[in-house]
Amino acid sequence: MGYKSLSELRPFRLDTVAAIAGLLIALALLPLRFLVSQLYLNTVPLVLGTACLLYLIGLYQQEDTATIPTLPSPVTMALPTVVLAGLSALVVLPAIQGARTTVFFALASVVGTLIVGQIVFANDRDFKTGLLLLQIVLFAFVFRFTALYATTGYIGIDIWTHAELTHAILEEGSVGGISDDKHYASPFYHLLVAASSVLYDVPFRVALYLSVGIVMPISVLLIYATTNLLVSQRWATLATALFAFASHVSMWGLHLIPTSLGLVFFLGMLYALIRVMRIEYTVRDFSLLLLMSVAVILTHQVSTFIMLVLLLAAFLAQLVFEVGPLGLTRFDTSVFRAKKPVNLVGLVAFNIGLTIFVWSLTPYRQQSFLATVLSYFSQTLEESAGFLNIASGTSAEASESGAEATPTLLEQVVPYVDALGFLFLLGVTFVGCLYVVHRRRAEQSVFTLLLAAAFMLVFVLGLPMFGIRNFIPTRWFAFLFAPMAILGAIGLRTLSQGLNPKIVVSVLLVFVLIYPGAMIFAVESNVDNPVFDEQHERLAYDESELAAVESIGHLTGSPSGQEIRPDQQLHTDHPYQTVFSRTGAYPSTTTATVPDDGIAEHDYAVYRSTQSTGATYFNDADGNGRIEQISQTRLCSPAQATVYTNGDVTMCAASPVSS
Repeated sequence: MGYKSLSELRPFRLDTVAAIAGLLIALALLPLRFLVSQLYLNTVPLVLGTACLLYLIGLYQQEDTATIPTLPSPVTMALPTVVLAGLSALVVLPAIQGARTTVFFALASVVGTLIVGQIVFANDRDFKTGLLLLQIVLFAFVFRFTALYATTGYIGIDIWTHAELTHAILEEGSVGGISDDKHYASPFYHLLVAASSVLYDVPFRVALYLSVGIVMPISVLLIYATTNLLVSQRWATLATALFAFASHVSMWGLHLIPTSLGLVFFLGMLYALIRVMRIEYTVRDFSLLLLMSVAVILTHQVSTFIMLVLLLAAFLAQLVFEVGPLGLTRFDTSVFRAKKPVNLVGLVAFNIGLTIFVWSLTPYRQQSFLATVLSYFSQTLEESAGFLNIASGTSAEASESGAEATPTLLEQVVPYVDALGFLFLLGVTFVGCLYVVHRRRAEQSVFTLLLAAAFMLVFVLGLPMFGIRNFIPTRWFAFLFAPMAILGAIGLRTLSQGLNPKIVVSVLLVFVLIYPGAMIFAVESNVDNPVFDEQHERLAYDESELAAVESIGHLTGSPSGQEIRPDQQLHTDHPYQTVFSRTGAYPSTTTATVPDDGIAEHDYAVYRSTQSTGATYFNDADGNGRIEQISQTRLCSPAQATVYTNGDVTMCAASPVSS
């Protein structure tokens, strides 16, 4: 194996400089792990350094005449049947076991690996794009709908609020039923589900699954359509699989709220945006881009802000190529076709103007949504912003920060398991970014993806380091995975073409074997029944738990919040308390305070058996939330009277004798 000389490579071209700079940045970030313990500070420098090193090795290696080993044709032809059998087993398992268990997720990981393995290692003659896309979409359907089928009620927290809002629209017969809510100016999700309920003559839950639920798995094909504008079908199919298996993407297919529909329209807009940059577009193409952007604005506020970040990235990419710094106007037409940058000034101005107008009309906490958001942001900058003022972003981190005892090995490992899939995708994304900054490969569309991913990473990973979480970074990941999946597929394509075949096979095998399982075992993919149930709360409820909510609502008369005195507030664990408040069963419900090794002192409390066996949140004496398993006597003392019980859930109150 030989290497090219520095003079042959002109090593100070842009991609080379970027790779060297990435290595230096990774080395500079390593000492931060000694200042503060944070998952991404410990891992991202290693991922960045590894990606830059692999790119440089591929850059300086002489091209080898050997080819990458591929699967034998009989194996390639048999694998779709094996995948279909695996998907059938995934359908049967929850029906038998009553939930998606660890066995389900283990089998799903194997099926995901078989799908990605086909994409990467099938030879060109046996590669069938349509068949692979069918497997990906079927996997997405099975993985999501088995959870929806096996769960009583809904999965998630916010969905209970949106169910009530949709019922209000159905009862009122117009959007005026939610005129006092912030979704009044962005009602598309609620109108879609309400219309589906009327059209199909089915309850809200079924209408939700027949509308947004079905659209979510199918929407991954938009990633294929977008990526295929840039690279060949094999790598476009790989990008589709990377996105479809991603943890946060799966979560919004389970927790079906406006964010889910906002993600669908965002993907549609991303496709339309890249399309107008890659072809000689017509008025119809630009109209689709405009329509998708307006749909996002009328669906969800956070999705709208993320869309504006994407448009800003596209506009900056336009400026880069119009002004022409660093010689970025010279294209390698064998990679990307030279095309004049698309003028997006009008589109950006229109969307910003429409967003400001809609947000100014949106009611939120006794003033407009725009005024409230700006007020919260300025307050955060004044009170809590600061370097390395890290705010916990996951339940695992919160439990670690709230616990005084030394965390167990499992508690230390679980956060890394949750982030492993993201880190793998981030690594290949870095490689893809290095590839597209080569001045002969650079063009507006790929620079838009690069800048969009960079900006989103700032909101997801950068700003929380300074204590700024107003932009709800956990909502950004699924949107971020779209440009990352595309750039990641380009990155894996780059490595497969540049590295020695032995190294390529090693890299691809590690990725194929680990990425699907890592994403599937991440907490976001199994919120309905967490794999690590002692570290992550379950965002779904049993039939007895939901029956208790309804019964307690009837028992108390579901009083309004104004009718409830502070001493009558109901206390239980989080997230169970959100069901009482969001359904209106008992609006004044909050998280119980259970002192360490002590008992709660609440007049009204609700205990459920999950509090003793799974992960649920309680406040300690200082008001800090932490995950803890408690016995019934610590929340409902023997001195209290039992007001309601169904064997699994008990409501207790201070008895007249004890008071």
